[in-house]
Amino acid sequence: MATFARYFDLVREMKNAYNHRLRLVESAKQRGIKPTARLFATTVPTVRKWLRRFQQHGPSGLLEHSRARHHQHHKTPATLEAQLVELRKTLQHFGARRLIREFDLPIGHGALERIWREHGLMEKRRRKYQRKQDLAHIKASWALFQQISADTKDLDDIPHYWLQAQRLHLPVIQYTARDVRSGLLFWAFAQQRSASASAVFASRIQQHLDRYGISLRDLVWQTDNGGEFKGDFPKALGDSQHVRIPPAAHTYQSDVETVHRLEEDEFFDLENFASRGDFLAKVHTYQLYFNLVRPNSHKENQSPWQIIERLAPRSPLQLCLLPPVFLDYHLNDLGGYHVPRLP
Repeated sequence: MATFARYFDLVREMKNAYNHRLRLVESAKQRGIKPTARLFATTVPTVRKWLRRFQQHGPSGLLEHSRARHHQHHKTPATLEAQLVELRKTLQHFGARRLIREFDLPIGHGALERIWREHGLMEKRRRKYQRKQDLAHIKASWALFQQISADTKDLDDIPHYWLQAQRLHLPVIQYTARDVRSGLLFWAFAQQRSASASAVFASRIQQHLDRYGISLRDLVWQTDNGGEFKGDFPKALGDSQHVRIPPAAHTYQSDVETVHRLEEDEFFDLENFASRGDFLAKVHTYQLYFNLVRPNSHKENQSPWQIIERLAPRSPLQLCLLPPVFLDYHLNDLGGYHVPRLP
């Protein structure tokens, strides 16, 4: 007597079980259901299932059906899904976890990313074949105000902002300084890039830090090799040390380069301004948000102020509150260059 393998084992080993099911159905028609079940070493309900499918749908009924659920019992409501899609379109730079955290959304990050994928709003991540050195881990061992990285940014290459700058005579150069350990942000604005403006910018920060007990002798200012960081700039640092990065080594300035990208996405590409005063008020608001509230995923999801509180509990909140200014006004008061109005 011939020996037949069990139906389940055969189906499991076959890439396409259609032919085997077809033979099972043909045998059931000729011999009956129970003899076929014994012949194919399977159960009677299995034979009945495939025979019924064949009778109802023909040969296509023998194809494998998807076992995915046809109805999601916990599906996100359509109204919430529409809001999540709109938020993604408006805040493209927000990841799923950050959007959920900042808007207190009643959804998991996996479900949110699935919704974005279904609407074609998720870009495929590029695979990193070589991991870079974990600089965040190294910087976490540094002391507060051990190093400040400073740089400038052109604002006239941001289309949404440039049109307003022309109309309202807004500044087109941003001066940025950031404490590497905490991420604390200081910034100011001017109409042009110069060593005099950089010196005023650095002097304001130095006086501010000294007022709240920060040791300037232990502080290092790091800049690139631009002309705005020569001349009067090193003199304005007083007891602090000034170091320059190697030529073309822009990754040395990753702390300020990162904040330049963030503020463009989160602020300058989104905000509308009514006047120069409105501009100054809104950049101050964003600075307060960045320093006091905005968590940094590379710094254990803590804001700069939370990091300062943890490392130096007696630090006053005023340390984070130095407001931005138009450096041109300070230069004019000191007898510096005269700044013409934009056409």
